[in-house]
Amino acid sequence: MTETPRPSDAVQALDRSLSADLDRLREEGLYHPLRVLESPQGHEVTIGGQSLINLSSNNYLGLNTHPRLIEATVQGARKWGAGTGAVRTIAGTQSVHEQLEARIAAFKRTEAALVFQSGYAVNVGVLSALLEEGDVVVSDKLNHASIIDGIRLTKADRILYEHCDLDDAERALAEAQAKGYRRILLVTDGVFSMDGDIAPLPGLVERAEHHGAAVMVDDAHATGVLGDHGRGTTDHFGLHGRVALNIGTLSKAAGVVGGYVAASQTVRDHLIQRARPFLFSSSPPPAVALSCIAAIDVLESEPELIERLWENTRHFKRGLSELGFDTGASQTPITPVMCREASIATQLSDLLMERGVFAQAIGFPTVPLGRARVRTIVTATHTREELDRALDAFADAGRRLGLLHG
Repeated sequence: MTETPRPSDAVQALDRSLSADLDRLREEGLYHPLRVLESPQGHEVTIGGQSLINLSSNNYLGLNTHPRLIEATVQGARKWGAGTGAVRTIAGTQSVHEQLEARIAAFKRTEAALVFQSGYAVNVGVLSALLEEGDVVVSDKLNHASIIDGIRLTKADRILYEHCDLDDAERALAEAQAKGYRRILLVTDGVFSMDGDIAPLPGLVERAEHHGAAVMVDDAHATGVLGDHGRGTTDHFGLHGRVALNIGTLSKAAGVVGGYVAASQTVRDHLIQRARPFLFSSSPPPAVALSCIAAIDVLESEPELIERLWENTRHFKRGLSELGFDTGASQTPITPVMCREASIATQLSDLLMERGVFAQAIGFPTVPLGRARVRTIVTATHTREELDRALDAFADAGRRLGLLHG
């Protein structure tokens, strides 16, 4: 076996500096080791040889192991190979990519769509391509990190508004209009990934239109969850044709991987020329594109999966509420169990794992300081018995930590 070379003094100095940073994270209760799954992502998973009820996955409908998606993946790899070997703009666009984009556009009821490598990549790519110096983005303070990073990559100005506050959004939009920017883009999550609340999209769209702004909605956690057959928040609120940019992922309810923007043909054409993640990353493997098409097929043909998701969500939320847990402002299957301090959230997660429940603690910088929580997400594939066992585990762990009384 080849021995690892001795690191240079410069390499060792870097490691010492980073180790000091890691020690601070541990002291603050913000260090989280990777949990390694030894099983498929499902309603139950195996970690360290232990079978656990899984409340940490974004796999809302269990589509990652749906027979139709698995078959599409297998057949796609056999016919098209493992990868594309090029970026889309050189030699990496195959007919299956455009088939997927046509299906997404039809599903989201827009003129066109464009697929990216991930939901993160699409937000970074779209915002940095569409906004320039002389433009402004108006953004909810609790928007996803990918939106925040996309805004940082632009030369546009930014104005933040208080979370889901229509009056403050009105203030921000009026300020933007008064300054005479070339483009004003209001950006919001459709469903907020840490709190599980839904953006007040009708009010935001109305105010944006009044002030000459276009609207972009990130429906990562709404596609497959809200709207007719899971079409998302734009459909949920009946706002087709009034939202300029519908962003989403293919890695959550769709069960695969990738991101997309559904918009006008003009937007698609512009992004193909200017969006850097699209221009400089190899295209998704054809088997991935075909499995994503299969996911849309399932969403359209098996609406009972979404019905079951919501039945399970209502049952679990009701159980947590009756126990006395604070679940914040959640309106969706994302249900935080608020712990305030990161150390308490970590202890709760550890106690739950001891009792057969996998529910991860979330702390700063993912959520603000003092807002740590254990985030739970039920799926369509959980059984009622599993959810009741999970509630029993929460009750026991919550009492031990003083989060509950009695």
